Amino acid sequence: MEHSTVIEATKAVVTLDVALPGIIWGWMITLNMWAKSIGTGVILVGAFLLYRHKRESLSGIRWKMPLISFIFLNIFLAFTLLDLHQPLRMVNIFLHPNWTSAITVGAWMASLFTGLITIMALIGFLDAHPDIRRHCPLANMCRKISPFYEMVFPFVVFLAIPVTLYTAVIMAESSARELWQAPTELLQMLLAALMVGSASLILISDNWSREAKRDLALVLAISVFFSFLMYMGEYFFSFKSAEAEATLAYIHSGGEYNVEFWSAMALGYIIPFFIAISNLKEDNRTLIRFGALTALIGLYLAKDVWLKIPQMLPLS
Repeated sequence: MEHSTVIEATKAVVTLDVALPGIIWGWMITLNMWAKSIGTGVILVGAFLLYRHKRESLSGIRWKMPLISFIFLNIFLAFTLLDLHQPLRMVNIFLHPNWTSAITVGAWMASLFTGLITIMALIGFLDAHPDIRRHCPLANMCRKISPFYEMVFPFVVFLAIPVTLYTAVIMAESSARELWQAPTELLQMLLAALMVGSASLILISDNWSREAKRDLALVLAISVFFSFLMYMGEYFFSFKSAEAEATLAYIHSGGEYNVEFWSAMALGYIIPFFIAISNLKEDNRTLIRFGALTALIGLYLAKDVWLKIPQMLPLS
């Protein structure tokens, strides 16, 4: 935070840097990252399933997948806008873009990604519901744009990767926040997308083939395992960094965020891992849906802790 005083005689501006009190990036940013992970993750995992299986064995995926993505991407964009102190300035990102800024590049990519997802959801829905399509006022146009789905889908999958990763770059650019290191945050963002992407698709996969359900359980198991491994590495081996060690004191040994952190690990990673592994052998729809829900809740709690604790340390 900067306090400025104008000296009338010289019109000089004296600026004093002081420590920001409390948490600046709060629940809105947590919700932002959580929703973005779902919005991009369903596309990445959905693309994997469509590559591995025939479309007929994945009933409704062509419209349900982009619809879920559309909903959560708009939550992500809405709360990004609400968190800004002067939201109208967001227009300048598009009118006067600064391409050296990660925020500008991310906003353009996310907006393009959301626009393409909207078209895909519409095409997929009309293709899956021919009765509605026949009554479409623009029936000829609806038929003409149908091939657009296959044309744009590879580009959307490619775009999902930087959209889900760019937040890690922004966090890594934050000064004096050593816990938010770019290499680890990039991988955690990708694993989070695969984790909640598979969890979200599990909730709509009742009519899908057994093989597709097994693949979803496998993606969930692998993503939560490696993400949990990274959290444990940071938790137990942070002694090389004095700031990271001081930051993690808020969850070590019964600190302020200890309960939330371990609840996140149990709900988001440990429980879904064992449920997903057991589901590879025997399909239990009730149990795997429960694991998917705990993964979604656990990721939110994990993101919340990891976002807030570095802000607890004063910068000066």
